[in-house]
Amino acid sequence: MKPFKLPERIKSFADIFHKNSFELYIVGGAVRDYYIGKPVKDYDFATNALPEQVSALFKITIPTGIEHGTITVVFMGERFEVTTFRSESTYSNSRHPDEVTFIGSIADDLMRRDFTINALAVNTLTLELLDNHHGFSDLKNKIVRAIGDPAARFNEDSLRMLRAFRFSAVLGFSIDERTITAIQSCSSKIAHVSFERIQEELHKILAVPYPSKTLLTMEKYNLLEYLLPELTACKGVGSKGTNNIDTFQHLCQSCDGAPQSNAIVRWAALLHDVGKPDTEHYDLEKNKIIFHGHDKVSAAKADKLLRRLKFSNQFRKEVVHLISNHMFNYTAEWSDAAVRRFVSRIGTDYIHNLILLREADFYGSTGMYFQKPLLTELIERVNSLLIENAALRISDLAVNGKILIKAGIKEGPAIGTILKLLLESVIDDPSLNRKDTLIKIAIKMNEMYYLTEKT
Repeated sequence: MKPFKLPERIKSFADIFHKNSFELYIVGGAVRDYYIGKPVKDYDFATNALPEQVSALFKITIPTGIEHGTITVVFMGERFEVTTFRSESTYSNSRHPDEVTFIGSIADDLMRRDFTINALAVNTLTLELLDNHHGFSDLKNKIVRAIGDPAARFNEDSLRMLRAFRFSAVLGFSIDERTITAIQSCSSKIAHVSFERIQEELHKILAVPYPSKTLLTMEKYNLLEYLLPELTACKGVGSKGTNNIDTFQHLCQSCDGAPQSNAIVRWAALLHDVGKPDTEHYDLEKNKIIFHGHDKVSAAKADKLLRRLKFSNQFRKEVVHLISNHMFNYTAEWSDAAVRRFVSRIGTDYIHNLILLREADFYGSTGMYFQKPLLTELIERVNSLLIENAALRISDLAVNGKILIKAGIKEGPAIGTILKLLLESVIDDPSLNRKDTLIKIAIKMNEMYYLTEKT
């Protein structure tokens, strides 16, 4: 076992505790990541100093979780969370301890933690590794194991069940049998956890290279149905692609096919067909099962799901917009005007993500990354449009509302209507996008508008 090496800034930080006769341990993820060879990004600490004593040691502290003994210390431009050794009473709401008691022992403090790999601590004075729960062995064997009785740990804080899958996904570890069996029996208790905390964990699971493995395992052990019921409702619905898999499996695999760093496309890929159970019916003429309108139903269900999980409005709107438009059918016969109209309707800020979603959809059906030739052609045509700075939005026009009013068009609802019609004209014929030309067209449109209004 390699000795734990303290960075100089951590030594300086720890020395302040030592000089004042306090113990200080590095705990949690920093220790775990160090011993599996991952870069340590954040350091969390545990101490026998009480919160008010920690505050007295430093000039700048923030009482971020003082009711649970946690103080954030600002030191040398960094923020370190320092928590007083503590024990916890019962968790009557399966989320928060009813009572926190400060104690003097790091060993007792580590007993309250969730998994053995998170119950490792390093003494900042002696650099000794404290491992009372065989966490180092589980690190070597790549196992996520709850401390003590797994069911008791999950009854204390039900989010730990989802965290077990998150650690398994992110670290590439397996979950030990007793722990995963307890998850299956306790799965319904995840309903007690706040949606914000669930969203954070799901976000991290979807950010691993192949989230489908974890999603399928979560479904197998009954946890996913309480988190994403819209997704598990797709089990057994239809079959698609060369793999002959159901819609649930297709969606999980589509998520794999989306870019790992693009959360918007990953969520869109995971949810883009969740409307299929509601739209499935047999078409006698075509002699097959179809899902007419599933894109709009999927968008509505995704919108509801993302609202429930407390995603930001902007994130939710982008995901829903992609799902709502994912069923476009490009052909080589599309004219340049048709491509411009398509990009204008989708929006230049969304078009590349929409194409990425179609690629992910293709991967979900075939298990292959290569693009369909037509999709490649569309990408090239879209990129050419963007390079040419073609007018695709009203803001791209050579005129605006103020210019039209100055040209004699009366301020009012007609202005917005005329600008939309001008954009359609310019999309059909980009050469029209000149100020004088558009003003002349606008004046004629305005005459027609008021003639129609009077009629």
